Amino acid sequence: MRSWLWTIPIASLATAVLVTAAVVTALIAPGGRRQQWFQHLWGATVLGIVGAKVRVIGAAKAVSGQNYVIASNHGSLMDICVLFGWLPMPFKFLAKRELLKAPFIGWYLKRDGHLTVDRKSLRSSIESTTECARLIREKQLSVLIFPEGTRSADGELQRFRDGAAFLAIQSGVPLLPVAIAGAYDVLPARSSWFMPGNIELRFGDPIPVDGLTARDRGALTARLEQAVRDLLR
Repeated sequence: MRSWLWTIPIASLATAVLVTAAVVTALIAPGGRRQQWFQHLWGATVLGIVGAKVRVIGAAKAVSGQNYVIASNHGSLMDICVLFGWLPMPFKFLAKRELLKAPFIGWYLKRDGHLTVDRKSLRSSIESTTECARLIREKQLSVLIFPEGTRSADGELQRFRDGAAFLAIQSGVPLLPVAIAGAYDVLPARSSWFMPGNIELRFGDPIPVDGLTARDRGALTARLEQAVRDLLR
């Protein structure tokens, strides 16, 4: 009852108000500190409404001034709130292009310059990922990607796809493994039942990609997946 009478209506209202304000602000000043402020506020507000507390572990491993391809596990919609609210650096999401059609979130992703990948075919996916790698190099962006490709149905880590490794190699930017523990217990995938709880955002050691080529993406993906598994333990 708490979810339907309190959490869902209030969190939806907060999302609508803050995203609308962010989109309007982005028309005048896209990107920058204003948008990062809206991201932090939205993530913290939604998790506060839910009754979840977030603890950050190992954030100092992310070197200030360095941009990364950030790779995280994904078992809950609450992961996005955690990342927006507590990642210490500005970043863009690398999302599937279909999300641009979603109300509010899609509008914001488009206005704030988040990157998208077309997954209709292997060729279009490679082409759009290569273009994203160019933007990461030229604009010195940090980009967040969920290497599992979709939310885990049972909260267990799924096999990683090669996209994060390929993006890091093509852009020449280190991989930064992060793990979110506890978000699945707050809101499981494909569920509308919110539960108060404790969430941890854990940082691993950056993984360099110097000297690697596209042929090394399989081994790099395996290394990245193991790093996230170790963080989840």
